[in-house]
Amino acid sequence: MRNEFSEGVFRTLAGADGPAADLSETAARAEGANGLRHTASLSMTKVADGLIDPKLVLSWLMQALGAPAVLVGMLVPIREAGALLPQLGLAAWVGRLRHKKWAWVVGSLGQGSAAAVIALVALTMEGGLAGGLICAALAVLAVSRAACSVSFKEILGKTVGKSRRGAVTGTAGSASSAAVLVFAGILIWQGSSQPLVIGAIGLAAVLWICAAGLFATLNEEPSETDDRGGMPRLSLLWEDRNFLRFIITRGLLVGTALAPPYLVVISERAELDQLGALIVASAAASLLSSYVWGRMSDRSSRKVLMLAGIVAAVALFAGIGLAQAGYGGVPYVMPAVLFILMIAYHGVRQGRSTYLVDMAPKDQKAAYAALANTVIGTLLLIAGIGGGLASLISAQAALAVFGAMSVGGAVAAYTLDEVE
Repeated sequence: MRNEFSEGVFRTLAGADGPAADLSETAARAEGANGLRHTASLSMTKVADGLIDPKLVLSWLMQALGAPAVLVGMLVPIREAGALLPQLGLAAWVGRLRHKKWAWVVGSLGQGSAAAVIALVALTMEGGLAGGLICAALAVLAVSRAACSVSFKEILGKTVGKSRRGAVTGTAGSASSAAVLVFAGILIWQGSSQPLVIGAIGLAAVLWICAAGLFATLNEEPSETDDRGGMPRLSLLWEDRNFLRFIITRGLLVGTALAPPYLVVISERAELDQLGALIVASAAASLLSSYVWGRMSDRSSRKVLMLAGIVAAVALFAGIGLAQAGYGGVPYVMPAVLFILMIAYHGVRQGRSTYLVDMAPKDQKAAYAALANTVIGTLLLIAGIGGGLASLISAQAALAVFGAMSVGGAVAAYTLDEVE
């Protein structure tokens, strides 16, 4: 009865009207319960991500602790590149596991432990020492996240049918965004304070650990193991031309992740007391768009990437125009632009994730994900440096670079094959 209930709930959530045709008989019977476990676990980890967001929360905390600006500036590169670059090596480890869920469980426990260390450091230290230790803990968190990322797509592909996977990630994104909005509301109501922010980071640690426990109960069929110990073949990049076009598309769309700090700069309202409002803009965009993007991705993740690139370009060039017209410091103008940009950002995230899972051959999803993420990690560093150099001219110049990249990403997405 319990399986029938969970199957009914999941099919309603995913808009499915029958068993998944691309799963084994055993996996299809467990799909409902597994889909709900995926949704709940992802919701907890996404809430944790919002509570410890390096772009907003950790940057605020580091400034409040008196950490040097150079360390504050390292937070986003550590988090983004650290979560992507190790994946090529981690894929070999994941390939040797018969049950891939244990890689995700270990990664979630690692993130929870690192978040707990960050909270402890913030409670007991300050200045450069606190900043250095927080950066080190964030690096551990990022590598742990890489283990989750490189294993998740293969786990999802084995346990949830095609045309329902976007609903899982989209629902988790929207549910977690609602929780983060509550956090932002508390910050606005009570005012940003170190105890409140540190408490939120401690809660993030608990959520990651709970998610690991729940994910460990996933019903996953054993996989064929790869005992060769090698990394995914780089030759995949030219053997699968559509995969190469996907990486180019995703690389051009990284500007959606790198642009937000520059919008904050041109808003001329980057004071510490704006933390709650910034989190509201980011979380509200996810809440309102993640599920919609997820369902759209189940129909055509290629078109989602195209549309997200166009929306991002419109937001970025609108931000430049408003700043040039003297509206940069007007309350709520740039937060509104940030809101639209974050809608595009979540579209890119949903579209790229669903496209890769549906495109990659069975039993090679981890290899495809690891190779793609390693390349994108490198491109993030290059694009980040490029944006930084452009910002020496002005923040608007950096935004123009990212806007042009978004246009290019939309055009590149048009050349992709349909995989749904």
